[in-house]
Amino acid sequence: MGGLVSIAPNTVGFSRERLERITEHLDRYYIEPGKIVGCQALVARHGDVAYFRSLGRMDRERDLPMQDDTIFRIYSMTKPITSIALMTLYERGLFQLNDPVHRVIPEWRDQRVWVSGDGEAMETREPERPMTFRDLLCHTGGLTYGATNHPVDKAYRREGVVRGRGETLRTFVEKLARVPLRYSPGERWMYSYSTDVCGYLVEVLSGQPFDQYLQEHVFEPLGMHDTAFSVAPENVERFAANYRREPDKTLRLIDDPKSSTYLSQPSFLSGGGGLTSTTADYLRFCEMLRRGGELDGQRIIGSRTLRLMTRNHLAGGADLTHMAIGAFSETAHEGVGFGLGFATTLDEVQAGTVGAGDYYWGGAASTIFWVDPVEDLVVIFMTQLMPSATFNFRGQLKSIIYSAFLD
Repeated sequence: MGGLVSIAPNTVGFSRERLERITEHLDRYYIEPGKIVGCQALVARHGDVAYFRSLGRMDRERDLPMQDDTIFRIYSMTKPITSIALMTLYERGLFQLNDPVHRVIPEWRDQRVWVSGDGEAMETREPERPMTFRDLLCHTGGLTYGATNHPVDKAYRREGVVRGRGETLRTFVEKLARVPLRYSPGERWMYSYSTDVCGYLVEVLSGQPFDQYLQEHVFEPLGMHDTAFSVAPENVERFAANYRREPDKTLRLIDDPKSSTYLSQPSFLSGGGGLTSTTADYLRFCEMLRRGGELDGQRIIGSRTLRLMTRNHLAGGADLTHMAIGAFSETAHEGVGFGLGFATTLDEVQAGTVGAGDYYWGGAASTIFWVDPVEDLVVIFMTQLMPSATFNFRGQLKSIIYSAFLD
């Protein structure tokens, strides 16, 4: 697979005219009215790019057009990469999915589960079973993001559980040992810091710093040369600005690329949300997934391991409507399951969308991707708009793209 060179859409089973609806839709409803500053959209099938456009601007304040090689904050689209990295160590026999996490993090051996109360009056109990590696990969371990007024989240804030400057993966898991679980492992699903802990597990099990392991075992083999936890000085000119939609529907600049914290290497290597990347780089990652774990002769993960990762691991085969606590997530809940680092569409009727069997995730700045093994399809959308729940880009793009098939 070469660079982002598009072929005639009909050669991979798409109508060119119908795919162009992507451009019309994004321009008319998002770029022109100023709902987003700029974006990129890519559709590839059978390993060939059928559609790729850079629209609008990457930096409104400097009036810089979106470039094909623009660098984006991908936030939680880091999670699938981290999950793949951890599972490469599973393939070396270093853990089993049902192993307790306290085997690697001894401080977690005596975890407690919240029952009632707050602060010093909090009542806790022993979990029904220990948290496992599967739980961390699947967000069913009882961790949270510490962002609400629930007593457990207040405990996160009291202990200073944040992915901030000066924090490390080691100090992070030490702090998490001092807060109760929101629920007993395996009982529910809640979007959480779990994948950041997976990054720590990669470090401990591999004996390498997390960023070094990613570089050696994922980025270099795949040729993902623009993916990192920081933006190198020579690449700052390609780094997009990040915006937040305000209550009055205007866009406010919240991270200027010329003064961003991403310009220096962080102390906390967030496996849950710390990477920057390009559409071309993320396509390399997605193509590896589409091809069953290998790209251009480089085997990253075994095909059978990947199939296991992209199956629904929620208890009893349930969807998120039966398992999820809280509304914060990068997916809807109806007809959607969750595997080891990916959501997956279980039921098109319940989900209200096509693409059963696809697997996917998104990021806080409204970036999205999905891989559809049935249609042999990869879709990537990049923009920089927070929060990610502002617009349903995934649903809208699905409607347009799946209607463009010729067969």
